Parts: sequence; C-alpha cells; structure tokens
Amino acid sequence: MATASDKKNAPKKRGRPPKSVINDKPSRDVLERMYRDMLMIRRFEEKAGQLYGMGHIGGFCHLYIGQEAVVVGIQSVATENDSIVTSYRDHGHMLACGMDAGGVMAELTGRANGYSAGKGGSMHMFSREKNFYGGHGIVGAQVPIGAGLAFAHKYTGDGGVNMAYLGDGATNQGQVYETFNMAALWTLPLLVVIENNQYGMGTAVSRSSAGQDLADRGSAYGIPGKQVDGMDVLAVRAAASEALEYCRSGKGPFILEMKTYRYRGHSMSDPAKYRTRDEVDAMRKQHDPIEQLRDLLLREGVDEAWIKDVDKQIKLEVTKAADFALESPEPDPSELMTDILVDA
Repeated sequence: MATASDKKNAPKKRGRPPKSVINDKPSRDVLERMYRDMLMIRRFEEKAGQLYGMGHIGGFCHLYIGQEAVVVGIQSVATENDSIVTSYRDHGHMLACGMDAGGVMAELTGRANGYSAGKGGSMHMFSREKNFYGGHGIVGAQVPIGAGLAFAHKYTGDGGVNMAYLGDGATNQGQVYETFNMAALWTLPLLVVIENNQYGMGTAVSRSSAGQDLADRGSAYGIPGKQVDGMDVLAVRAAASEALEYCRSGKGPFILEMKTYRYRGHSMSDPAKYRTRDEVDAMRKQHDPIEQLRDLLLREGVDEAWIKDVDKQIKLEVTKAADFALESPEPDPSELMTDILVDA
C-alpha cells in the first residue's frame, strides 16, 4: 500500500517528453559504477561532516547525503564536452564529474593543495579540466552562469550541454526566469536540474511555492519539463538521457525536476527541527538511492562480498583524502591578493 510519503514524492506524468535514448537496462558495469559513485559521495560527505564537527572545516558546509542519485544518474549519460554549474550543495557534483577526492577535501579544509588553492572553500571551487564551474553561494545565481556556458557550447559548436543545478528554493528567484526567457529565445543547450529536496532551507515547498509542479516553471517560455523520482538512479539516468538528447539536438533548454530528499539539515548549523524524525526515517528506509541500487545488484547476481569490498575500498579512499587534506599546507599569506584579476 502506498504511504503518504510515497504519494508526496511520486513524480507526476506530464506533456510529451522527447524520445528516450536509454530504453534498455544499463549493463552490470554501469550499475556497479553508479553504485560506487553514489557510495563515494555518501562516505565523503559523512567524513566532511566529521571534519566540520572537529573544527577542520570552517565557514559553510552543505552536505549532499540522500541526493546522490541525481548527479550520478545524470553524469552517467553526460559527455566530456558537457559542463556543470551548481549551488553551494556541491561536493557530490564535484566527485561525480571526476574531481579528485583529496583535492576537494583539501579545499574544504582551506589548504593550498585544494582545487582553488584553499581560498574558495566549500562553495567556490572550480575545475576547468573537468568542466566544473562552481559552486555558487548566491541563491539562483548559477542559472544565468549556466546559460552563459550553454551559449559558449552553442557558439563553439562543441556539442556540449550545460547542466545547471539549483534547489527548489531557487526556483522563486527572478534571475532564474530571466534566464529561462533568454535560453528559450536563443535555443541554448541548457539542462536545468531542479533538485527538489522538499525544503528551501527550513521552509517546505508547500509553504513557499505557489504551484508546486516545478517542472512546469518554464512552460511560459515554451521550455518542456519532466518530473522524476530523484531517489531512483535508473529513473534519473533515463530522464537525463532524454533531456540531454533534446538539448543537444538544437531544440533549446529542458527542465528536469528531481524529487529528492536530504537526510541532514540545510547546512551543518541546521538542527532540522522543521520536520519529524519519522519523516526522515521513512525516506531512508523506503527510498534510499544507494540501498535500492544495492538490492538490484544483488538480484542481478552480484556477490555480496563485492559490495562489502567496495565499501571498504571507498572508506579507505575517503580516509586517504582526509589525511591528504589535513597534511597539506595552508595557503601562503602572499596568496591573498592573487586570482582576483585577469588580464585579458
């Protein structure tokens, strides 16, 4: 029997999506890789939370625990030419696009060996090599930046699509709709991914958004949208394949609303008292993306020993990343005035 939580998070059917490119079940290799990628994000974020509690990470820290299926599912069908821009809940996106865990953790701890030389922290690290353009602290600001990156893809003709991630709270920002208008007008290859984790900071979507089908937010501009179960990595992968093909074919932007859930507070300072423990526990027990994929792998004949070994390997990798970060030097004071001006 469907629970109230099931009904709340079930994706609604909407208008005609583009023809699916991923109709077949992913290979076992793909399933194993997605499992490993999601588990890496989960264990990394757990370690980041520990380091924050120990005082090794300063400033803001927003964990991605619970939402792993969104970025992993999308990245599983992305190409090397595609680019990513996202909000401040960004560690998972960095890892999913191939950034080194040690470099990410070093940046979180403000060390010189971090991706932004220890000066960007959680919300402001970049990797041009991996086409990752932040991490942005201003709510919704990454969406117009994503349109700019999409324009670059179209201008250069490299076949890439920009994936601009934002939260449900950011969908009420005016600059998002200015971007929708521009992206539709110029048919930009922009995939807008709304990670609807049900709460904008501490405010439920039902209390902050008039019109809670966020996938429809681009309808006034002729932008198609689709609502997806963001706790199911296979559903995410299939929807992302459709949407990316739509954008890549020159038809313009597309919106994916991922119905997902974060297990922790908005940030490390948030006790999350605006929701019940029963609600969080129900999501963990019934919809956890990693457990769902684990169960599928076992049904597909994957040995449980392999699953245990992967967890052991990843915990070791994350421990090494934390050790690398804490053993790295802090930035030299002379770095204070660097990277603030580009001579063009």
